[in-house]
Amino acid sequence: MTKALFSIKQSGVRWLWLAALVFVADISIKLVVMNNMGYGWVNRIEILPFFNLLYVHNLGAAFSFLSDQPGWQRWLFTGIAFVISAMLIIWMRKLPATECWNNPAYSMIIGGALGNVFDRLVHGFVVDYLDFFWGSYHWPAFNLADAAICIGAVMIVLDGFRSKK
Repeated sequence: MTKALFSIKQSGVRWLWLAALVFVADISIKLVVMNNMGYGWVNRIEILPFFNLLYVHNLGAAFSFLSDQPGWQRWLFTGIAFVISAMLIIWMRKLPATECWNNPAYSMIIGGALGNVFDRLVHGFVVDYLDFFWGSYHWPAFNLADAAICIGAVMIVLDGFRSKK
């Protein structure tokens, strides 16, 4: 059984403003970092005892997965991001705009995915700038797009535990 589509005005597609906001904020921050910070760990800016700002490139995906490959991964991750974004938009089209849990989750994932796709297509790498650490252990550097994707994914998982009407 398939759900009837809502009109664009009534569907979750109305939440794509959040994807646009994540995208614009992510790209803006990355441009500021690229234009105002020196590259690498040695040029980091210490903000808190557990947090630095820095400018590094990531040729792979999360946690630099496949970053040591010769370049095909750029196109693989770009394709995956487009397919997942299209799938989420289709799902949003089937949800009412009043669904205030999955629509924002899907939008954050779309905005983050497209923010990283922009980097891959324009620069050939993703710009990362957030460095959290404890003692000498540093979490892999990441960016706003990565954070939005993770928050959206966690929201989707938590939705599985929510009671539904």
